[in-house]
Amino acid sequence: MKVLNIVGARPNFMKVAPLHRAFLANPNIDSKIIHTGQHYDACMSKVFFEQLELPKPDYYLGVGSGSHAVITAKIMMAFEKVILAEKPDLVLVVGDVNSTLACALVTKKLNIQLAHVEAGLRSGDRRMPEELNRIMTDSIADYLFVTEQSGLTNLTKENVPAEKIFFVGNVMMDSLCFYQKKAFALSLPEKYNLSRKAYVLMTMHRPENVDQAEKLTTMIDMMAALSEKMPVVLPLHPRTAKQLQKFSLKEKISKIPNLIILEPQGYLEFINLMNYAALIITDSGGVQEESTFLGVSCLTVRNSTERPITVTQGTNVLIPELKVDLIMAAIEKSLHQDPKDAIIPPLWDGKAAPRIVECLWKNVYNH
Repeated sequence: MKVLNIVGARPNFMKVAPLHRAFLANPNIDSKIIHTGQHYDACMSKVFFEQLELPKPDYYLGVGSGSHAVITAKIMMAFEKVILAEKPDLVLVVGDVNSTLACALVTKKLNIQLAHVEAGLRSGDRRMPEELNRIMTDSIADYLFVTEQSGLTNLTKENVPAEKIFFVGNVMMDSLCFYQKKAFALSLPEKYNLSRKAYVLMTMHRPENVDQAEKLTTMIDMMAALSEKMPVVLPLHPRTAKQLQKFSLKEKISKIPNLIILEPQGYLEFINLMNYAALIITDSGGVQEESTFLGVSCLTVRNSTERPITVTQGTNVLIPELKVDLIMAAIEKSLHQDPKDAIIPPLWDGKAAPRIVECLWKNVYNH
């Protein structure tokens, strides 16, 4: 059985690494990695391949940056050549980035089996490009692998046949379990003269939070207020850095005392910073899940989440509005109480990838 695994952006690498490892454990499966190049710099891509011990991609499409339409079109044109040359039995896509949808469309147009890992997640906000990517990919996939109960509920509501849906757990946690000891052994807080459990880790990159000058200014004001209480660590996403430059806010943010601005971090380094933080403030999807697994309080600056189990069972709290007083009140509450009793969700046990591979071997090989 020949499988093509698609990676394109940073969140994909942690999901495909355990899957590729599980595929290789079966000598009858030929697993190849296709990197679209949606994230292409060393900080957002190369270091993840190295740390997650992924082999050099079998194909690198090198699509680079551009609008949603341009990126999607470039990936589709480049991937079609790969799929025609390789003639795979199955294409596997993960998550919700543009690479996921683009490769899914090409796959099904050529009548090849398609698996979607992390299926069924919904934020309910169709203004998010990721939400559209999720819905459309799920609508054409042959195998939908679900991480949490909400995924099962959503796909059932959308009339997806039950025989296509498989509740397998979360491959992100496979990577976290596999590399946890190695990540925890790093000494990132000490490197930046921080005390463990005495700093806030923050990440912001979503368009709704950083693409407007007013909202980005509110973010900076909130960081300034928070930095008076404890140090704030901000690994700066390239998109956010670009917007700070665009809105002439670089000087304003650089003057905040107690704010440590870092380059985007490698996987192991970021897990280390997360684990030893007192609190995480983010708008990322994956960070909500990782913080729940690690038992670290997390405030997510978004109106909704496609990962509701991180709120109902995990350590995550949504902050729907970008107002300094509202955010500071939520921060105060989080800093002065223990993380809410988090329950690690069902099947987040580090064994999701082998379950997925076993399912695909049984079904696709005998298709």
